[in-house]
Amino acid sequence: MNYMKIIKQVTVFLQNETGRLEELTQIFGENSINISAISIAEAAEFGIARMIVDDYERAVEKLKEKEFSVHLVDVLCVETPDEAGALHHILKKLASAGINVSYMYGYSNNGVAPMIMKVNDTDRALAILNM
Repeated sequence: MNYMKIIKQVTVFLQNETGRLEELTQIFGENSINISAISIAEAAEFGIARMIVDDYERAVEKLKEKEFSVHLVDVLCVETPDEAGALHHILKKLASAGINVSYMYGYSNNGVAPMIMKVNDTDRALAILNM
């Protein structure tokens, strides 16, 4: 593993209606806030957008000004090699230590796979993965 640290994730609850996500991205665009990772989950009447951005404090401020329901969440960013078994190795270490992964998202690019993980104990998970 090349890189592991705790980072801030911007979590936004959105009404599940046309244009709401576009409104969020417009706010970011107008305020020069860049999204480097995003995951969107849906439920019947609302969605949850989870994002890693380059200026989370400004993102929260600007979204709250427009009355979005927004929260900051500590998540674990783990950069793994893009190869079979790499993610399993990390998840096995966490599970063996009793660390639960609530959700995760990531991608693979040029041999590296950054993963964003919400775990029940970020500090302990980081320590375990650094062993």
